Amino acid sequence: MSRKPGLPGRAFTALILFFLYAPIFVLVAFSFNSSKSRTVWTGFSLDWYKQLLLDSSILNSFYITLTVSLLAAVIATIAGTFAAVGFHNMRKRWRSPLIQINNIPMINADIITGVSLCILFVSLASILKFELGFGTLLIAHITFNIPYVILSILPKLRQLDNNLVDAAMDLGCTWIKAFRKVIIPEIMPGIINGLIIAFTLSIDDFVISYFTAGKNVMTLSMKIFSMTRRRISPEINALSTIMFLSVLILLIIINVREIKQEERMKKSARMRGI
Repeated sequence: MSRKPGLPGRAFTALILFFLYAPIFVLVAFSFNSSKSRTVWTGFSLDWYKQLLLDSSILNSFYITLTVSLLAAVIATIAGTFAAVGFHNMRKRWRSPLIQINNIPMINADIITGVSLCILFVSLASILKFELGFGTLLIAHITFNIPYVILSILPKLRQLDNNLVDAAMDLGCTWIKAFRKVIIPEIMPGIINGLIIAFTLSIDDFVISYFTAGKNVMTLSMKIFSMTRRRISPEINALSTIMFLSVLILLIIINVREIKQEERMKKSARMRGI
């Protein structure tokens, strides 16, 4: 029998949430402040959002970030899906150590991954005569996204009934067709989760991008970092507010989708029971 938390427990939880989200709410509020002050409210204004939209350097950084994040998420999801299927079909003595190796980038510090990729790209650049830029940035994002995609898809593969694939092949499907018609629809929730996680990680990344982007490409996080070296402009508040709201909307979409999926599973379970 579950016990509801008492008043001290609820108060402690509320206090933790306050300390976590109060700074964000202050940032959102002062993004609408009419002056540059970060402590005194002088009136409501949208001027900082207008200036943000007129800042070509920020918009260019946003375009680069969005392009890299979308491409990296899609490519990492495709590669991670095939890799997860390969891991799932391996023998256990090979699968377990390879999955542990796959998990290393997720528990590794970003600074180590960033420096390692930077050394690799610089070494290759000296041999192949190319410069660090958009291509190396994209490869770096794909590299650190793939393990998260694999981790999202593997649980769905474990839940998959292998008899479905065997039945499809007995009915005349080739393995490729069975993979497309049976396996992909069954693991689609894991694929979508992996895609969303990869996209979110790419947008949020700074350390790895900083070491692999070169001198001619600047992502949004790198642009914000360069702006903080000087006196912080309220444009950063506006930009951070937009990013926070975007992530909030994304979380709402994910939660709504999961709730609907659970309702469909419960409904199908009740129908099978009948």
